Amino acid sequence: MRFRVIDIETTGLMPPAEVIEIGCVDVVAENGVIAIEPPRSQLFRPLHGISPETMAVHHITERDFQPDTPTCNDALLFALVNAYPAPDVLVAHNCEFEQRFISGFASNGLPWICTHKAALRVWPDAPRHSNQVLRYWRGLVLDEAMAMPPHRAGPDAWVTAHLLAEMLEDASADEMIEWASQPGKLPNITFGKHKGTRWPDVPTDYLHWMTRQKDMNADAVFCANEEIARRNAG
Repeated sequence: MRFRVIDIETTGLMPPAEVIEIGCVDVVAENGVIAIEPPRSQLFRPLHGISPETMAVHHITERDFQPDTPTCNDALLFALVNAYPAPDVLVAHNCEFEQRFISGFASNGLPWICTHKAALRVWPDAPRHSNQVLRYWRGLVLDEAMAMPPHRAGPDAWVTAHLLAEMLEDASADEMIEWASQPGKLPNITFGKHKGTRWPDVPTDYLHWMTRQKDMNADAVFCANEEIARRNAG
């Protein structure tokens, strides 16, 4: 099975912000052996510039673009995302972000794995679940020429690819695809008077209160309902 790990850098958090870089790393799992192929990346010239606040995140500036650097479009994304040998599954850390910018056409209808949601389930005890925190928490020793700097598409995809390879030792592709379609399974409450409390230790009335809040985070509501169902079943 071929997993294509994708990371993008953009001019903003939501379209019509533009994709200005894409990085891809293939992880191939065959006969119990996992291989990670070298990263590749492509810059795209934005039509509407890059704000200083955004440059401060990924440090991509107008000086990085050549006169022949293309502007991003669905056809170019399709060619990069589906380049031969074609992937079976697409992967990203917080893949909902990539899916905002990579259309169903460009992704060719392939299933996605979200390594952030997978890590929440496979490694609930991690101090945080960003790809860089997980990188050091897991003790990954990576070639800095490919893993640095952070917040660039190729290096971030390279880090995520190694996290995926480790998670494939403990979870199947089918499980991770299913998890990607669900809200995140938070290991504990992340806000309020019970912040840091594991779900089994949260008072039942507080769980019910959470489920009634219309502006409550979807991940938190999912976990509250799951805990309520567990207690009712017991």
